[in-house]
Amino acid sequence: MSEDGDVLTTGGENAPAATAPHPGTASGGTWTLTRAGVATVMRLELRQRVRATRWVAVLAVWTALLGLLTGLIWLALGPLSDGGSTDDEAGTLMFGLIVFLVLSLGSLVAPALSATSVNGDRNAGILATLQTTLLTPAEIAVGKLLAAWATALALLVTALPFLLFAALSGETSFLKLVVVVLLLALMLGVVCAVALGWSAVAARTSSSSVLTYLTVAFLGVGLPLLFALSLPFVTTEDTVTTRTLNFDTDGTARCETRVETIRRAHTELTWWMLAASPYVVVSDAAPKTAGDSSNDPLGSIRDGVREVRLGPGEIEDDCSGSPDPQRLAERDELSATWPYGLAIDLLLAAGALVATVRRLRTPTRRLPRGTRVA
Repeated sequence: MSEDGDVLTTGGENAPAATAPHPGTASGGTWTLTRAGVATVMRLELRQRVRATRWVAVLAVWTALLGLLTGLIWLALGPLSDGGSTDDEAGTLMFGLIVFLVLSLGSLVAPALSATSVNGDRNAGILATLQTTLLTPAEIAVGKLLAAWATALALLVTALPFLLFAALSGETSFLKLVVVVLLLALMLGVVCAVALGWSAVAARTSSSSVLTYLTVAFLGVGLPLLFALSLPFVTTEDTVTTRTLNFDTDGTARCETRVETIRRAHTELTWWMLAASPYVVVSDAAPKTAGDSSNDPLGSIRDGVREVRLGPGEIEDDCSGSPDPQRLAERDELSATWPYGLAIDLLLAAGALVATVRRLRTPTRRLPRGTRVA
């Protein structure tokens, strides 16, 4: 929009947009943040979301779906406790499954809250109005991110009764519940930041939505798949001591020890591929308590990732049916994995926020063909 109030559109690939300097940039700079500026953008975003009937419908469907799936999981695990497992073990399994359910559904719903935040407002002619005020690009970006995150946290709040029900059904400690909820909140914030970044980079709302879902899928499923595909590249032939169980003609079992050359995957070189997965971050951060059982999905992922970090052992023992106590001690002595993964995810979110701020700076030198300015 020009100083005379005329509406401007871009007619070519490199057509210039508004040439007047952004007031916020001139007075405070691109990266200046004030509480009042961020709060103003947040209020505008939240009012727009609350007024939309679509958001109310999403919240209702989210709550109903979680309630239905929680009930189905509870009914499905009923025979488990009747078949010999204790109620606490069934409750622990249900808590882990519901945590993964909330994380998976949240990763599907959260992108919709900010994947069209910037390009959608630009196409509707709303963004230019904000850019011609004293608001800086950083205030607009952070305000939009916090509004989307607050909306995502509303989804998490509605999921709390189901998480609490699952925790009370088993032997889940209060500390474990709190840590899991906090990590779920952070993961939803990362998803919102990534979605906001793509909405600022991509010109079309459909493109930003697809790119956001692809990024979320890569973090959740793509990284474990990439780790699995990398195994042939870290597999070598090692000469190690093996202990194998053999049976004599009379059926007597005996353990034979020999030195053999076998192929083994050195996963200690590639374990870092798993660290940034939200499922690994949440599972590894959940405190391990004395009551944890083999039915705990969070504990299974935590122990599995740390086993991968150790890599193959010095001895391949197939004789004993129980894990090597020394191996278990080495695994438990490893440092936590989740700080590495959380740091990567937060860096990704910070990069997306920086990209958003840079794309909100005015005057804009280049815009894609047909992009609406005001």
